[in-house]
Amino acid sequence: MDDIISLAKRRGFVYQGSEIYGGMAGLYDFGPYGVELYNNIKASWWKTNVRLKENYVGLDSAMFKDPRVWEASGHTSGFSDPLAECKKCNTRIRVDKELEKIGVTADEKMSEAELQKLFDENRDKIKCPNCGAKEFSPVRAFNLLVKSNLGDFTGEGKNPVYLPGEACQGIYLNFKNIVDTTRVKIPFGVAQIGKAFRNEISPRNFLFRTRELEQADTQLFIRPNENKEAYELIKKDRWNWYLSLGIEEKNLQWKQHENLVFYAKDAWDVEYNFPTWGFDEIEGVHDRTNYDLTQHMKFSGTDLNYTDPHTNEKYIPWVLETSMGMGRCFLAVFSDAYKVETLPNGEERTVLKLKPALAPVKYAVFPLLRNKPELVAKAREVYEMLSQNFATEYDDNGNIGKRYRRQDEIGTPKCVTIDFDTLEDGTVTVRDRDTTEQTRVAIKDL
Repeated sequence: MDDIISLAKRRGFVYQGSEIYGGMAGLYDFGPYGVELYNNIKASWWKTNVRLKENYVGLDSAMFKDPRVWEASGHTSGFSDPLAECKKCNTRIRVDKELEKIGVTADEKMSEAELQKLFDENRDKIKCPNCGAKEFSPVRAFNLLVKSNLGDFTGEGKNPVYLPGEACQGIYLNFKNIVDTTRVKIPFGVAQIGKAFRNEISPRNFLFRTRELEQADTQLFIRPNENKEAYELIKKDRWNWYLSLGIEEKNLQWKQHENLVFYAKDAWDVEYNFPTWGFDEIEGVHDRTNYDLTQHMKFSGTDLNYTDPHTNEKYIPWVLETSMGMGRCFLAVFSDAYKVETLPNGEERTVLKLKPALAPVKYAVFPLLRNKPELVAKAREVYEMLSQNFATEYDDNGNIGKRYRRQDEIGTPKCVTIDFDTLEDGTVTVRDRDTTEQTRVAIKDL
């Protein structure tokens, strides 16, 4: 993972947030190549979940919401992590994660007292990750919602507004609007990619656990108790999408939740085998029954019942949810594509074997020599032609071998070299990223 993080920085994929000021934990910026890869993954997700599904529509809801939304969803009271602080160096730890490291499972529904008892029973096995001490403060729940002063002109903070703890609430809030203004009928789904913010105690593992993130969510609204078949179809669909990104199937697995929240019928995670720390969640698929719409109907006073247009039957729909962390998906795709290979000539290279559709740059165009005006002019012509339809890069810096290595490291599928033969017969050399084979192709056939 250290090598992957190094490549991500060196080649302009991901930077530490506010790096020139020393960096901020859990915050990252996507660089010139990173934002292209990130947007290509998002575009693939949107195409799969909206464009290709007749009964799904898209949404982009406002980031800020009425504070009562987070009361209804349970975030103001239950969206927390158990925290303890080292008495020697003041380092904060996630109690449940430290217990997990020694093979002890802390149920997310446990009270502070129950977690404290579990922590005390295993205290001799837990030490501060920073200084090694074993003396900690009492366990307490730390709410992850990030407060804002939006609309608070007094500065007193009596009625706090929150940044979204998760992106999906906007879908529930607009359920009635979508039913009333479009032709959707149950079963139908709503998809959204949106920001979420979490005041994580200990952000870690690069893009895996961050304080600012983006979630790609779908909510499928169905008739009550018609969940099982639809749920299995969703799981199959999500699995196939990860394979379509080029991720090797051996690096994916399903994990079922053992401890469900009271309103849920079922919950499964798609996990990816990350370098260094192994299998971990990138997406959750949840059968949430009618909890969400029921809560918002209760807190808002708005009738969110659905009326069947054929039978006039009224009911609160059940919800089948998929929720993916975009940063985690990016890291999974990037990690899976990262390869270090020895070429037939004995030379070692680092290459990102990204699915061509995801690659930040599709073509790189080289003039064989940068000091030959006729080669440069023709290379520019080819570059301009390809740029009309593909993300294309022009590169004339260094010898051809070094240019190939640079393009390999950013995952460019095809490199096109304009040489003196090009001026004679209109063909160019096309070099394939994965095989390194070179073929002559007519410019008109590129």
